[in-house]
Amino acid sequence: MSTHATDPSGTSDPSGTSGTAGTSGTADLSGASGTSGTQAVADTGPDTGPDTGFALVPTVAELHDAIDRHRSRSADLDQSADLDQSATGSRSADPHRGTEQDRSADQAPRTPARAAAPRTAVVMTMGALHQGHAALIRAARERVGAAGLVTVTVFVNPLQFGAGEDLDRYPRTLDADLATAERSGADLVFAPAAAEVYPGGEPLVRISAGGIGARLEGASRPGHFDGMLTVVAKLLHLTRPDLAFFGQKDAQQLALIRRMVRDLNFPVDIVGVETVREDDGLARSSRNRFLSPAERDTALSLSRALFAARDRLAAQQALLARAEATPGTLARAAALSAIGEARAAADAAAVAQAASGGAAAVRAAARAVIDEAAHATPPLALDYLALVDPADFTEVPDDHTGDAILAVAAKVGATRLIDNIPLRFGAAS
Repeated sequence: MSTHATDPSGTSDPSGTSGTAGTSGTADLSGASGTSGTQAVADTGPDTGPDTGFALVPTVAELHDAIDRHRSRSADLDQSADLDQSATGSRSADPHRGTEQDRSADQAPRTPARAAAPRTAVVMTMGALHQGHAALIRAARERVGAAGLVTVTVFVNPLQFGAGEDLDRYPRTLDADLATAERSGADLVFAPAAAEVYPGGEPLVRISAGGIGARLEGASRPGHFDGMLTVVAKLLHLTRPDLAFFGQKDAQQLALIRRMVRDLNFPVDIVGVETVREDDGLARSSRNRFLSPAERDTALSLSRALFAARDRLAAQQALLARAEATPGTLARAAALSAIGEARAAADAAAVAQAASGGAAAVRAAARAVIDEAAHATPPLALDYLALVDPADFTEVPDDHTGDAILAVAAKVGATRLIDNIPLRFGAAS
């Protein structure tokens, strides 16, 4: 195992981002750099394990040794808790200590016989870490506590890149990634070479993403989700976590991972973490670094389209609430119009027609922003804009009620970007 002393000032690119870079443009989830993590980090001495500090582990053997050390330490803590409880119980049974009522003032409250073992968590990345990844690591640390184990994987998975995509272009920034991971609360960074993850070459048996994996991102990148699920399954087996954290920015990926875990009975809880955005609203992505200033201005249309749809839905549902409280609004609008109250009549008509907008109005609000961006310099090239059911990623009908996801993917120059926002129809958003 190699330990890594990071520059306290940090070397990570604060504008960094999530996802695959350049032309491929999807989820940044599993992954590592594809070259041995030992190239950028010198061995500082004997294997000390995660209980003495942050460490880089480039091989499966070292990873499992570190996890076993953590579990051994956890077992020792449990045994100590048992001994403490046993001693407390012996003192309580002392007949010379008086009645239960006499002891209540100085006896500590009873605790469970065995303290809960510290939990383990994994955050899977393809490197080029940014504040979105840092948020995942912090969320993992918060959930498992100071005594838990947080492992970050850094592996650029070749299985999820198609022909002509940007596997070779994807940024490898291991030193900066280590600094970001350590500052954010990770214990281990597992950064294997491709041969370590796929020792016999590309696997003959892979996980199929099924129908969900053929829609939206899957339609644009055939086979991408099969490769993604295959490496996620392998990394779950290798890292042995209780919890795995993924960003909601890659909503379709998150849905597929949850479905795989449920359908194949993986003993892990999947935790989604809210999308992290830059100050101007652009979703953090490892490929934002490829955008020129002009391209970045155009790219902002993705989040603007999503926010326009969200605001349209909120206004629509506020009007709908007013319509439900004011029956006969269309007749009222006609009456107001007849007496020349044009503004009041228009308001009454809008209230009355709120119920007829639905999903179509939300789509239209987003589409208007995207259509305008198509004429920008440089232009936005839309891949898809879809309002889908989060259960199966099929388009929702115009009269949809309940949860939905508005998802968008587009290219600006050579860089492909994705974004999404959750929406709820039929209740205040």
